Amino acid sequence: MRRDWDQRARENPFYYVNTARSSWSLEEFFASGEQTVADEILTDMSNICQGLDPKEMRVLEIGCGAGRVTRALARLFGEVWAVDVSGEMVRLARELLADLPNVHILQNNGFDLSVLPPLRFDFAFSTIVFQHIPSKRVIESYLREVHRLLRPGKLFKFQVQGYPDFERPPNDTWLGVPLTKQEAIELALRTGFEPRYFRGEGTQEFWLWFFRRSRLRQRLLYYGWRLAASLSRPAASPPA
Repeated sequence: MRRDWDQRARENPFYYVNTARSSWSLEEFFASGEQTVADEILTDMSNICQGLDPKEMRVLEIGCGAGRVTRALARLFGEVWAVDVSGEMVRLARELLADLPNVHILQNNGFDLSVLPPLRFDFAFSTIVFQHIPSKRVIESYLREVHRLLRPGKLFKFQVQGYPDFERPPNDTWLGVPLTKQEAIELALRTGFEPRYFRGEGTQEFWLWFFRRSRLRQRLLYYGWRLAASLSRPAASPPA
């Protein structure tokens, strides 16, 4: 992933971050990030803030690219930590967002969030990122890491590839591995989240609202789901 995204960043970073246009001015590029925040954050503040003042919140962005959404997040929230697998994207984002002292941009390893200091976050967000990840194992690793870093009850809102009907080469880092709603639910329960809302199932814009739960609450949810699944199976036929 690092090799591919470094190459894309060298070729045309704004396009590969947002393919809506092949050519972006800097102003248009950041305006598109403002639109994402308007659509996905400002319309959802009760779930995201849960009564907190946004200026008092520390938020995490996974897959910041060149900082398209990061800039808009930094205008809204008190502190933003953003990671990306591509060193080229990180270099560009740091350069473009150097005027924002409340933004911290780090290069991670594409599998976990060990690069971050031991902080607790009030909200985590990711868009147009997980749809490129070629491995469900990597997605699960990220979820476990976000669970580790989020405060109890807080939200990880993110978008994945939900469209299953396409041919994709193995380990492709553009057309990522798809998830069904059932797979997303199972993934949430395995990694310590309550999967509360879904939007866009079966499409490339499959949005998930995962709320971090305590270990006790997670066990109750997981075993409740397992019990419900077992009860829904047809009973075995009696022996002849």
